[in-house]
Amino acid sequence: MKVRLRRISGTFDDGYALDKHTASSVFIGYNEYGHAQFDTTRTPAGEAVFQLKYRSDFDQAKPLAKAVVRNIVPLFPKIGLVMPAPASTTRQRQPVHEVAKIVAERMDVPLFDNLIEKSAVAANTGSLKNMNTREEKDEALKGRYLLNKPISNKGRWNVLVVDDLYHTGATMDAVCSLLAQYDKISGVYVAALTWR
Repeated sequence: MKVRLRRISGTFDDGYALDKHTASSVFIGYNEYGHAQFDTTRTPAGEAVFQLKYRSDFDQAKPLAKAVVRNIVPLFPKIGLVMPAPASTTRQRQPVHEVAKIVAERMDVPLFDNLIEKSAVAANTGSLKNMNTREEKDEALKGRYLLNKPISNKGRWNVLVVDDLYHTGATMDAVCSLLAQYDKISGVYVAALTWR
């Protein structure tokens, strides 16, 4: 998969996204229900994420994971564990979890999908996808996530957080701020599959 890496920043030590999600999107009119229609062209990573998330094509997880391990992981210090970013939408099978699982397997490190979980507050707040500003998202994210501490052995490790789409960075900052408080975590690094 051809990618164009972009460095991203936030409350983590370092981060990159594989590529822009959408290459172009042209308005072509309204459908019979009054919904806007667009002719959208995505980058290879963007198309893979779209097929994975919205068409349940889980075969896309492997090339996305391979691209993360090949292009992003070498830019970080030694990673000791991988975790998927918490999903904003509940699904039977979580796309980001599938990619993170393969990344962890390829790196031969453990996957921790329970370091961060949604709190009861999260159930009572609206979808972040309907919010446009960083300020709105920061406010909605207060108390949304909880840190679990499942690691019992001695030592500290760098964690790689895998996410599907990096936009304002509000969710990633909330998650990474919690991870940085964990005494078993040495550094927090981010691999986003696409950016908006």
